[in-house]
Amino acid sequence: MTPKTRKGSDPVRGQTPASGLRGSTRLIYGALTAAAYLLVPTLLGADNYIMSLIVAAMVIGCVALSWALLGNLGGMVSFGHSAFFGVGAYVSAIVTVKLGVPVLAGIALGGIGALLASVVMLPVLRLRGPYFALAILAYAHIFRILATEWTSLTGGSGGIANIPGLPTILGYDMSGKTGAYLTILTIVLAFALAYRAIRASHYGTALRAMHDSEDATRVVGVNSTLLKGLMLMVSAFMAGVAGAFNAHYINFLEPDYAFNGLWVTLPIVAAIFGGYRTIAGPVVGALVVYLLDQLVFKTLIPTGHQLVLGGLLVAMIIFSPTGLLALLRRKDHA
Repeated sequence: MTPKTRKGSDPVRGQTPASGLRGSTRLIYGALTAAAYLLVPTLLGADNYIMSLIVAAMVIGCVALSWALLGNLGGMVSFGHSAFFGVGAYVSAIVTVKLGVPVLAGIALGGIGALLASVVMLPVLRLRGPYFALAILAYAHIFRILATEWTSLTGGSGGIANIPGLPTILGYDMSGKTGAYLTILTIVLAFALAYRAIRASHYGTALRAMHDSEDATRVVGVNSTLLKGLMLMVSAFMAGVAGAFNAHYINFLEPDYAFNGLWVTLPIVAAIFGGYRTIAGPVVGALVVYLLDQLVFKTLIPTGHQLVLGGLLVAMIIFSPTGLLALLRRKDHA
């Protein structure tokens, strides 16, 4: 007598088609990760311009990932992630320049500083929809004004110069373009794995349930305000680390740059274009959108080239509202 198997399973291996699909997906992501670490530096490491564009795209992708986590799990749309990016950048710059803290520790402290800044914003969790988005945007303007006016700490509009670069790790100078790329790639990968772990946890299940009915989840005992606050703090930490890394990468900081609105608009465009409900989508979207803009659109249309990005985003929303990765998967299964 042969043992019974579940419907749709493989009687030899005892695996369902879904488990096989998950295994192949892991292999694909593993191969892509290996290529990102090995092939990109090998093939493009000698071209400083291309590597600098990729590093900038990865920074945008890191902020886009933090924005997507807040929107996808927390159910909150933010227009103020430049606040977290700027606070993280300034905290790391100040503690390394004025207190002599090592750079890697400074980057971590930058993330913690952004997290603490999000704690100040917790009262706005009472707001929903556009009111929450605009309230976070107002905080971003407040932090920019503080950075401009608190000259004894931040240097005011003159900014902070001579910010120490990325350190030498295991004999390899990380301050170069390739070293910076490997650093930000590791940061993004770590955050993507953290995002995945949160989404797969019981907290992730509760957060997704809140999207359908927040009142219903409260009835069954879920503290929705607490979970949303935690997602805001995690998202802020991620954006703060991105800002801190960027400060040490460019070695200079001033308020109009650190709190620039582009640190909101570009990540949002990237996340929506790539697919903000997926983990890889925001990063892929950042690479595609930023590299296309800088290498193609800027060459063809030097003035107003970012208008093309707007048209590209509108087209993506019309033809594939779930983003580029979902569109590619549909074509793959067609």
